[in-house]
Amino acid sequence: MAYNSANLTRLSGASGVSLWHYTTTDAFSVVRAEDYFEDAHPMLNINDVIFVISASGGTPVATLTYFNGVATTAVDVVDGNTISATDS
Repeated sequence: MAYNSANLTRLSGASGVSLWHYTTTDAFSVVRAEDYFEDAHPMLNINDVIFVISASGGTPVATLTYFNGVATTAVDVVDGNTISATDS
């Protein structure tokens, strides 16, 4: 799959930093690749935080990451931290 602008939602923001939510069926390893979010570069700033829900393979995985490079030529996110969950 590829980036889908309909799945990127700005949740809040202040002082030049925004919090985003993105859902996808792509694995996070695909989402964190440089330029995955290239089409969204006009909306993004360095250090914007993004909460990614990726559901590749049917099991949703939540990852917290942020944009560390945003330009017209490149958009990059850090590797992020997967939020683990136990359902007992």
